[in-house]
Amino acid sequence: MTQLDPQSTILALETSCDETAAAVIHGGRWIVSNAVASQMHLHERYGGVVPELASRQHITTLVPVIEEALAPLPRGWDAIDAIACTYGPGLPGALLAGVNAAKGLAWARGKALIAVNHLEAHIYANWLYPEVLGARAFATERPELPPPEFPLVCLIVSGGHTALVLLRDHGDYTLLGQTRDDAAGEAFDKAARLMGLGYPGGPHMERLAAGVDPGDVVVPRAWLGESFDFSFSGIKTFVLHATQRALRTGETSLLEADPQYARQLAAAFQEAVVDVLVTKTLAAAERFAARSVLLAGGVAANRRLRQVLSERSPVPVRYPPLWLCTDNAAMVGAAAYYRAAQGLQHGWELSVKPNLRLV
Repeated sequence: MTQLDPQSTILALETSCDETAAAVIHGGRWIVSNAVASQMHLHERYGGVVPELASRQHITTLVPVIEEALAPLPRGWDAIDAIACTYGPGLPGALLAGVNAAKGLAWARGKALIAVNHLEAHIYANWLYPEVLGARAFATERPELPPPEFPLVCLIVSGGHTALVLLRDHGDYTLLGQTRDDAAGEAFDKAARLMGLGYPGGPHMERLAAGVDPGDVVVPRAWLGESFDFSFSGIKTFVLHATQRALRTGETSLLEADPQYARQLAAAFQEAVVDVLVTKTLAAAERFAARSVLLAGGVAANRRLRQVLSERSPVPVRYPPLWLCTDNAAMVGAAAYYRAAQGLQHGWELSVKPNLRLV
């Protein structure tokens, strides 16, 4: 297989859930282009992602998204050295759409094929320069950003995953803890649904809680002793009972029934989640002498989580800009670059792994 050089350019695809994305990454850190087609409008009416609908939409949207990603390249396909894709974890049909497209393009164009773990990709969003540079990504004098320092502790928080990971170097992962039930993002979505808010629940809960003092409303925390594991099912149950007590016959939205209490409950819920996430992350950073702390995943967009972690951490904290926290292909290209630098490439037998683990 062809060894990629340090200035290689990668076309990356991401189709693990309900975002169809393609990006071009140069040198592992500079974003030439980043195209994302959201399906949120298709799934809103159902209150969550419908797997079959997501898969069909990926097939429809992939070609125009890839064309958009390639548009800034003066040399087009000649500038691409490798094709990267997400092969797990995620929805099986959605993953297949991206993997099959990547395999077909790599074979037809004679390019290297690199498959990436979706969770690893979220981590590597922190290595990207946080701006789409277009042709400037190839310039000899381009903007620089120092990479995160190893060893580091990364908190991965999303709708499907919550995990604490120690990285001693590229590709050297140790899983320190993970959720035993609901992921943090899943808990936000379920709590929002119980309160009668819209989908996706996380942003609605954050907006409702912004600048609000929880007052006498206290949501319990599950600490699980000295473990670095997480549990958020209990606070979801707390929200259920609190909402049921506040609603009267025929009411379905806590915000309509009691706006002040709804805001206080949202703020108390958010504080409980953030408190547990931050406390365990900083405990892990101290135990393993981390030189930096990273946030990754969709819930890393939560401003309160960013604020509290940054204020309480004795070491530098890094998190991607909001548009790189949610699913995108730029992060897949960054992760693929560092995997390829270690000699990793894939063959035509590549298949999807919906339950793929990081370690």
